[in-house]
Amino acid sequence: MKITMIRHGMTKGNEEKRYIGTTDEELSPSGARALLDAKEAGRYPGADLLYVSPMKRCVQTAGLLYPGMEFCRVGAWKECSFGLFEGKNYLELSGCGEYQDWIDSGGTLPFPGGEDRTHFKERCVGGFFHVMGGAAALCGHDLPQVQKSLVMIVHGGTIMAIMEALGEPNGNYFDYQCANGGGFECVLREGGNDGWRLKIVRNL
Repeated sequence: MKITMIRHGMTKGNEEKRYIGTTDEELSPSGARALLDAKEAGRYPGADLLYVSPMKRCVQTAGLLYPGMEFCRVGAWKECSFGLFEGKNYLELSGCGEYQDWIDSGGTLPFPGGEDRTHFKERCVGGFFHVMGGAAALCGHDLPQVQKSLVMIVHGGTIMAIMEALGEPNGNYFDYQCANGGGFECVLREGGNDGWRLKIVRNL
């Protein structure tokens, strides 16, 4: 089974390098145009099944890339809450001791007043397995044997969380960063301690 993870298009906050997690921003005009240009260039695959974070920027991305297609919203795939850092960029956080501590930790400390990264990763991966179970029921087969294309339109953090847990080649969380409109095309195969692995075949 082919699984493609696509990060939503760019928002105004993304353009300003802000930490945009729970803020429910829409796509910026330039972000929408970039998605349509990439679609016209053949960057994105077709989809038999479409699953989307319920946040506006992901729903709008789905509408642009797969117009008229029905999709399922997955609440577990919402972006992380950045707490104290939400809506701010690194310049505005300069001189903030809690931000410097977070930077010095390599991004491993919980966001002050926000979500712990371990909890965030657990809910994203849990959402992935829940979706795969539903997709298996729809297809009526063991998923790795199904010749279907499943597309996920989510957030950068969601992609990093799932790929750190299941991705091939193996990498850490930040190895799977991708730009707005980018992502990974993978093949779902059997293997690993939890039964499934996502082998990257193409970077979007």
